[in-house]
Amino acid sequence: MELKDISRELLVKPGKKVDLSKWDPDWTPGVKDNEEAEAALAKNQEKLAKLQNLLFAENKHAVLVVLQGMDTSGKDSTIRHVMYGVNPNACKVTYFKAPTPQELDHDFLWRIHQHVPAKGEIGIFNRSHYEDVLIVRVKNLVPKEVWSKRYKQINQFEHILARNGTTILKFFLHISKDEQKKQLEERLADPTKNWKMNPDDLKERARWDEYMKAYEAALGECSTKWAPWYIIPSDKKWFRNLAVSQIIVEALEGLKMKYPKPDFDPKKVTVE
Repeated sequence: MELKDISRELLVKPGKKVDLSKWDPDWTPGVKDNEEAEAALAKNQEKLAKLQNLLFAENKHAVLVVLQGMDTSGKDSTIRHVMYGVNPNACKVTYFKAPTPQELDHDFLWRIHQHVPAKGEIGIFNRSHYEDVLIVRVKNLVPKEVWSKRYKQINQFEHILARNGTTILKFFLHISKDEQKKQLEERLADPTKNWKMNPDDLKERARWDEYMKAYEAALGECSTKWAPWYIIPSDKKWFRNLAVSQIIVEALEGLKMKYPKPDFDPKKVTVE
Protein backbone atom coordinates (compact mmCIF):
# COMPACT_ATOMS: atom_id res chain seq x y z
CA MET A 1 0.00 0.00 0.00
CA GLU A 2 1.18 3.54 -0.82
CA LEU A 3 0.52 6.86 0.89
CA LYS A 4 -1.99 7.79 -1.79
CA ASP A 5 -4.12 4.86 -0.65
CA ILE A 6 -4.53 6.16 2.91
CA SER A 7 -7.50 8.36 2.08
CA ARG A 8 -9.35 5.46 0.47
CA GLU A 9 -8.60 3.09 3.35
CA LEU A 10 -9.72 5.50 6.07
CA LEU A 11 -12.78 6.92 4.34
CA VAL A 12 -16.20 6.23 5.82
CA LYS A 13 -18.15 5.32 2.71
CA PRO A 14 -21.40 7.28 2.41
CA GLY A 15 -24.44 5.28 3.42
CA LYS A 16 -22.47 2.63 5.32
CA LYS A 17 -22.99 1.83 8.98
CA VAL A 18 -19.93 2.17 11.19
CA ASP A 19 -18.73 -0.35 13.76
CA LEU A 20 -15.74 1.18 15.54
CA SER A 21 -14.83 -2.15 17.12
CA LYS A 22 -13.68 -3.20 13.65
CA TRP A 23 -11.33 -0.21 13.31
CA ASP A 24 -8.00 -0.82 15.03
CA PRO A 25 -6.75 2.43 16.65
CA ASP A 26 -3.20 1.06 16.33
CA TRP A 27 -3.46 0.43 12.58
CA THR A 28 -0.87 2.15 10.36
CA PRO A 29 -1.79 1.29 6.76
CA GLY A 30 0.93 2.07 4.25
CA VAL A 31 3.49 3.23 6.82
CA LYS A 32 6.17 1.05 8.46
CA ASP A 33 7.42 3.12 11.35
CA ASN A 34 7.89 6.52 12.97
CA GLU A 35 10.97 7.37 10.88
CA GLU A 36 9.17 6.80 7.58
CA ALA A 37 6.14 8.75 8.82
CA GLU A 38 8.18 11.75 9.96
CA ALA A 39 9.94 12.00 6.60
CA ALA A 40 6.63 11.85 4.73
CA LEU A 41 5.04 14.38 7.10
CA ALA A 42 7.86 16.86 6.48
CA LYS A 43 7.20 16.66 2.74
CA ASN A 44 3.48 17.16 3.29
CA GLN A 45 4.09 20.16 5.52
CA GLU A 46 6.11 21.75 2.72
CA LYS A 47 3.42 20.96 0.17
CA LEU A 48 0.69 22.28 2.44
CA ALA A 49 2.45 25.61 2.92
CA LYS A 50 2.68 26.07 -0.86
CA LEU A 51 -0.88 24.93 -1.48
CA GLN A 52 -2.22 27.25 1.20
CA ASN A 53 -0.45 30.17 -0.45
CA LEU A 54 -2.06 29.20 -3.74
CA LEU A 55 -5.47 28.84 -2.06
CA PHE A 56 -5.12 32.35 -0.62
CA ALA A 57 -3.95 33.88 -3.90
CA GLU A 58 -6.63 32.31 -6.07
CA ASN A 59 -9.38 33.18 -3.55
CA LYS A 60 -11.96 30.83 -5.07
CA HIS A 61 -12.14 28.04 -2.50
CA ALA A 62 -12.33 27.65 1.26
CA VAL A 63 -11.26 24.57 3.22
CA LEU A 64 -12.92 23.44 6.45
CA VAL A 65 -11.16 20.81 8.58
CA VAL A 66 -13.21 19.25 11.38
CA LEU A 67 -11.45 17.40 14.19
CA GLN A 68 -13.42 15.24 16.60
CA GLY A 69 -12.33 12.62 19.09
CA MET A 70 -12.39 11.54 22.69
CA ASP A 71 -10.35 13.45 25.25
CA THR A 72 -6.58 12.90 24.74
CA SER A 73 -7.08 11.79 21.13
CA GLY A 74 -4.72 14.57 20.04
CA LYS A 75 -6.77 17.29 18.39
CA ASP A 76 -4.46 20.12 19.51
CA SER A 77 -1.34 18.12 18.71
CA THR A 78 -2.62 17.27 15.24
CA ILE A 79 -3.15 20.96 14.49
CA ARG A 80 0.35 21.86 15.68
CA HIS A 81 2.08 19.18 13.64
CA VAL A 82 0.02 19.16 10.44
CA MET A 83 -0.28 22.94 10.13
CA TYR A 84 3.36 23.62 10.95
CA GLY A 85 4.60 26.29 8.54
CA VAL A 86 1.16 27.38 7.39
CA ASN A 87 0.57 31.14 7.19
CA PRO A 88 -1.62 32.04 10.21
CA ASN A 89 -3.08 35.01 8.32
CA ALA A 90 -5.16 32.63 6.25
CA CYS A 91 -5.66 29.80 8.73
CA LYS A 92 -8.01 30.09 11.69
CA VAL A 93 -8.61 27.57 14.48
CA THR A 94 -11.94 27.67 16.31
CA TYR A 95 -12.47 25.85 19.60
CA PHE A 96 -16.09 25.05 20.37
CA LYS A 97 -16.93 24.75 24.04
CA ALA A 98 -20.28 24.71 25.85
CA PRO A 99 -22.66 27.13 24.11
CA THR A 100 -23.30 30.52 25.68
CA PRO A 101 -26.81 31.69 26.66
CA GLN A 102 -26.92 33.78 23.48
CA GLU A 103 -25.96 30.79 21.35
CA LEU A 104 -28.58 28.63 23.05
CA ASP A 105 -31.22 31.16 22.01
CA HIS A 106 -30.48 30.33 18.35
CA ASP A 107 -30.53 27.13 16.34
CA PHE A 108 -27.56 24.85 17.07
CA LEU A 109 -25.82 25.70 13.78
CA TRP A 110 -25.96 29.48 14.27
CA ARG A 111 -22.70 29.70 16.19
CA ILE A 112 -21.01 27.32 13.75
CA HIS A 113 -21.83 29.27 10.61
CA GLN A 114 -20.16 32.39 11.99
CA HIS A 115 -16.80 30.63 12.00
CA VAL A 116 -16.91 29.00 8.57
CA PRO A 117 -13.77 29.98 6.61
CA ALA A 118 -13.96 32.60 3.89
CA LYS A 119 -12.67 32.00 0.38
CA GLY A 120 -8.88 31.71 0.41
CA GLU A 121 -8.83 30.45 4.00
CA ILE A 122 -8.38 27.20 5.87
CA GLY A 123 -10.64 26.91 8.88
CA ILE A 124 -10.08 24.28 11.55
CA PHE A 125 -12.77 23.26 14.02
CA ASN A 126 -11.48 21.71 17.23
CA ARG A 127 -14.75 20.01 18.14
CA SER A 128 -17.68 21.27 16.12
CA HIS A 129 -21.39 21.11 15.35
CA TYR A 130 -21.10 17.36 15.90
CA GLU A 131 -21.11 17.95 19.66
CA ASP A 132 -24.85 18.44 19.18
CA VAL A 133 -25.27 14.77 18.27
CA LEU A 134 -22.52 13.49 20.58
CA ILE A 135 -22.32 14.99 24.08
CA VAL A 136 -25.91 16.20 23.77
CA ARG A 137 -27.00 12.64 23.05
CA VAL A 138 -24.87 10.92 25.68
CA LYS A 139 -25.82 13.34 28.46
CA ASN A 140 -29.49 13.60 27.42
CA LEU A 141 -29.25 17.38 27.17
CA VAL A 142 -32.09 17.45 24.65
CA PRO A 143 -34.73 14.83 23.80
CA LYS A 144 -33.99 12.14 21.22
CA GLU A 145 -36.69 13.57 18.98
CA VAL A 146 -34.56 16.73 18.78
CA TRP A 147 -31.02 15.41 18.32
CA SER A 148 -32.08 12.59 15.98
CA LYS A 149 -33.22 15.16 13.41
CA ARG A 150 -29.89 16.95 13.50
CA TYR A 151 -28.04 14.45 11.31
CA LYS A 152 -30.14 15.52 8.32
CA GLN A 153 -29.81 19.18 9.26
CA ILE A 154 -26.02 18.85 9.47
CA ASN A 155 -25.87 17.17 6.06
CA GLN A 156 -27.96 19.94 4.54
CA PHE A 157 -25.82 22.63 6.19
CA GLU A 158 -22.59 21.07 4.92
CA HIS A 159 -24.10 20.65 1.47
CA ILE A 160 -24.81 24.38 1.32
CA LEU A 161 -21.20 25.12 2.26
CA ALA A 162 -19.84 22.68 -0.31
CA ARG A 163 -22.00 24.06 -3.11
CA ASN A 164 -20.63 27.50 -2.31
CA GLY A 165 -16.97 26.56 -2.64
CA THR A 166 -16.02 25.05 0.73
CA THR A 167 -14.09 21.77 0.72
CA ILE A 168 -15.01 19.91 3.91
CA LEU A 169 -12.76 17.26 5.48
CA LYS A 170 -13.81 15.62 8.75
CA PHE A 171 -11.48 13.54 10.90
CA PHE A 172 -12.41 11.30 13.80
CA LEU A 173 -9.22 10.71 15.81
CA HIS A 174 -9.77 7.14 16.96
CA ILE A 175 -7.88 6.10 20.10
CA SER A 176 -8.30 3.02 22.26
CA LYS A 177 -9.55 3.16 25.82
CA ASP A 178 -6.17 1.81 26.95
CA GLU A 179 -4.35 4.62 25.16
CA GLN A 180 -6.60 7.20 26.78
CA LYS A 181 -5.82 5.69 30.19
CA LYS A 182 -2.11 6.02 29.45
CA GLN A 183 -2.48 9.65 28.37
CA LEU A 184 -4.55 10.60 31.41
CA GLU A 185 -2.04 8.97 33.75
CA GLU A 186 0.75 10.97 32.10
CA ARG A 187 -1.18 14.16 32.73
CA LEU A 188 -1.44 13.28 36.40
CA ALA A 189 2.23 12.32 36.71
CA ASP A 190 3.71 15.31 34.87
CA PRO A 191 3.42 18.67 36.70
CA THR A 192 3.64 20.49 33.36
CA LYS A 193 0.54 18.62 32.18
CA ASN A 194 -1.55 18.74 35.36
CA TRP A 195 -3.41 21.76 34.05
CA LYS A 196 -4.80 19.65 31.20
CA MET A 197 -6.49 17.29 33.64
CA ASN A 198 -10.00 17.76 34.91
CA PRO A 199 -11.52 15.20 37.28
CA ASP A 200 -14.71 15.46 35.24
CA ASP A 201 -12.79 13.85 32.37
CA LEU A 202 -13.10 10.58 34.26
CA LYS A 203 -16.88 10.88 34.25
CA GLU A 204 -16.77 11.17 30.46
CA ARG A 205 -14.43 8.18 30.29
CA ALA A 206 -16.95 6.12 32.24
CA ARG A 207 -19.38 6.68 29.35
CA TRP A 208 -16.93 5.40 26.75
CA ASP A 209 -19.30 2.83 25.24
CA GLU A 210 -22.08 5.38 24.98
CA TYR A 211 -19.77 7.80 23.18
CA MET A 212 -18.66 5.09 20.77
CA LYS A 213 -22.29 4.44 19.83
CA ALA A 214 -22.87 8.16 19.36
CA TYR A 215 -19.79 8.47 17.16
CA GLU A 216 -20.79 5.43 15.10
CA ALA A 217 -24.15 7.06 14.40
CA ALA A 218 -22.63 10.45 13.52
CA LEU A 219 -19.99 8.94 11.24
CA GLY A 220 -22.47 6.68 9.47
CA GLU A 221 -25.23 9.26 9.09
CA CYS A 222 -23.04 12.20 8.09
CA SER A 223 -20.28 10.91 5.82
CA THR A 224 -21.28 12.25 2.41
CA LYS A 225 -19.66 12.81 -0.95
CA TRP A 226 -19.50 16.53 -0.25
CA ALA A 227 -18.35 16.25 3.38
CA PRO A 228 -16.65 12.88 4.02
CA TRP A 229 -15.61 11.48 7.38
CA TYR A 230 -12.26 9.76 7.83
CA ILE A 231 -11.51 7.48 10.77
CA ILE A 232 -7.89 8.14 11.75
CA PRO A 233 -6.21 5.44 13.87
CA SER A 234 -4.55 7.59 16.54
CA ASP A 235 -2.84 5.38 19.09
CA LYS A 236 0.38 6.11 17.18
CA LYS A 237 0.70 9.87 16.95
CA TRP A 238 3.11 9.72 14.05
CA PHE A 239 0.59 7.90 11.90
CA ARG A 240 -2.25 10.18 12.97
CA ASN A 241 -0.35 13.30 11.89
CA LEU A 242 0.75 11.83 8.59
CA ALA A 243 -2.68 10.50 7.68
CA VAL A 244 -4.42 13.82 8.31
CA SER A 245 -1.75 15.76 6.40
CA GLN A 246 -1.92 13.34 3.47
CA ILE A 247 -5.68 13.66 3.09
CA ILE A 248 -5.61 17.46 3.32
CA VAL A 249 -2.79 17.75 0.77
CA GLU A 250 -4.59 15.46 -1.69
CA ALA A 251 -7.80 17.45 -1.32
CA LEU A 252 -6.03 20.74 -2.00
CA GLU A 253 -4.19 19.30 -4.99
CA GLY A 254 -7.54 18.10 -6.32
CA LEU A 255 -8.81 21.67 -6.52
CA LYS A 256 -6.48 22.27 -9.49
CA MET A 257 -5.75 25.80 -8.33
CA LYS A 258 -3.83 28.39 -10.33
CA TYR A 259 -2.28 31.71 -9.47
CA PRO A 260 -4.43 34.56 -10.83
CA LYS A 261 -3.08 36.49 -13.78
CA PRO A 262 -2.42 40.19 -13.14
CA ASP A 263 -4.56 42.78 -14.91
CA PHE A 264 -1.40 44.50 -16.11
CA ASP A 265 1.77 43.52 -17.95
CA PRO A 266 4.53 42.98 -15.35
CA LYS A 267 7.16 43.38 -18.08
CA LYS A 268 6.03 46.94 -18.65
CA VAL A 269 6.33 47.98 -15.02
CA THR A 270 9.61 49.49 -13.86
CA VAL A 271 10.56 49.83 -10.21
CA GLU A 272 12.76 52.93 -9.80
